[in-house]
Amino acid sequence: MKGRTGLDRVLHAAGHSLRGLRDAWRGEAAFRQELVLAAIALPLAVWLGRGWVETALLLGSLVLVLIVELLNSAIEATVDRVSMDLHELSRRAKDMGSAAVLLALLLCGGVWGTALWQRFAG
Repeated sequence: MKGRTGLDRVLHAAGHSLRGLRDAWRGEAAFRQELVLAAIALPLAVWLGRGWVETALLLGSLVLVLIVELLNSAIEATVDRVSMDLHELSRRAKDMGSAAVLLALLLCGGVWGTALWQRFAG
């Protein structure tokens, strides 16, 4: 990106981002599954949310899962690029990335579960 400025820099950065999304779609089954679920849940969030704040929380929790999954995939690719040898630090990095995905999924489930509870029980 050095040497690029203004709109040219933004367009090139957008291209890299789109390539990253494409690579995640092609190479990461978990990302594909989460993206499909998010696409299904999007209209449900609009229906379920009672106001813009609830809708934003429902949608935001879905997007957060995708973001964390992308970061976890980047960690795994970087660790594998450095070395395929078994190493304690590599294991820790991958396990922590996986734990981050788990926490994002639990948060998403909690937000959606609370919204569903409020809609149908409250």
